[in-house]
Amino acid sequence: MSRPEYRRPLVHTLIDRMNEPRRFIQMLIGPRQTGKSTALRQALEEVSLPVHTALASMDASSRDWLRAQWMQARNLVTDEHPSVLLVIDEVQLIPQWSAVVKELWDEDAWNEVDLRVVLSGSSSLLIQRGLREGLTGRFEIIRSTHWSLTECRDAFGYDLDEFLFFGGYPGGAPLRSDETRWLDYMNDAVIDPSIAKDVIAMEEVRKPALMERLFHLGASYSGQELSYRKILGQLDDAGNTTTLAHYLSLLSDAGLLCGLSKYDPKLIREKASSPRFMVYDTSLMVASYGPYRDFLLIDPERKGRLVESAIGACLLARSAVERFEVHWWREGMNEVDFVLSQGEQVRAIEVKSGRVKSLKGLTAFVNRFPDATTLVIGSADCPLEAFLRGEIPLF
Repeated sequence: MSRPEYRRPLVHTLIDRMNEPRRFIQMLIGPRQTGKSTALRQALEEVSLPVHTALASMDASSRDWLRAQWMQARNLVTDEHPSVLLVIDEVQLIPQWSAVVKELWDEDAWNEVDLRVVLSGSSSLLIQRGLREGLTGRFEIIRSTHWSLTECRDAFGYDLDEFLFFGGYPGGAPLRSDETRWLDYMNDAVIDPSIAKDVIAMEEVRKPALMERLFHLGASYSGQELSYRKILGQLDDAGNTTTLAHYLSLLSDAGLLCGLSKYDPKLIREKASSPRFMVYDTSLMVASYGPYRDFLLIDPERKGRLVESAIGACLLARSAVERFEVHWWREGMNEVDFVLSQGEQVRAIEVKSGRVKSLKGLTAFVNRFPDATTLVIGSADCPLEAFLRGEIPLF
């Protein structure tokens, strides 16, 4: 007997927002293959309003196409159905989409047309840019992050090791019995199109091969610090640190890889620090090695990095919702895995993942920043699985 189709919590958020009176444009954004289109379909099944849906494409969609879709939705408004819903997927593929949306949304507001609008997209960079360009005060963001341990356990029956290895991409779950096929899925459906379509095709990237190599290097070194000079040496490319920092920022916008900066209240030093690579999902780290599950889960050093990357990915996902910054810290020989900051609150986090690790870094950090609180993930007070299930408050 097959499992009933799983619904993420964000589906209920979508349903609530669709049923609300017309207030804001709802923006559903998140990395590729995290289930945005599925969540929209599931939400629409529970909404009784007339709906017009459309999928934008890079080749066929234009500003005129967007206006035509909007007009089709307006035509559904009648005395019998005064409220109508318009849903457009992959809106970032439409050139200057935000200017058209602003014009049409404001027209509806002026004419008191109850056309509710949901837009979705997989390029956070282009979505955020579009929102800044003219939609200020007119939108709310709903984020589709990589799936959590709780979601993967409830939907697919994952245990902890499966979650660490296969990560939070739902499309790969049915392939986990065939690791070679799963690896092909990760490269062909997630990594390659995320880089080629969400970054390179949308941005001025003068060295696409350098960006691709930067991702694979950074993913394999997730949880570790590398100086930009050492990164350039590893990549064997005549680039520069400014180019690398920019490319790393673009990879972060695509939900693939970021460079955590060192925590320091002095912003200039923070920005100048060497990055600590961190994947947004552990499957991206695994894919950079190939399907060597036993090697990654049995070797203590490698598994330790995998666990730290799982914690880092969890923190990055939560930071977007709970509004805090994620850093790391090192001073001399003392190091802290993660430092979270939210206003005046600071929390230092150490991850115990089976390797023998000293907690002297936490002590040194608290001596340096006396108002900070600490958390040891993997301790009796904070078990690893409990943290990944979202059961441990951060502030």
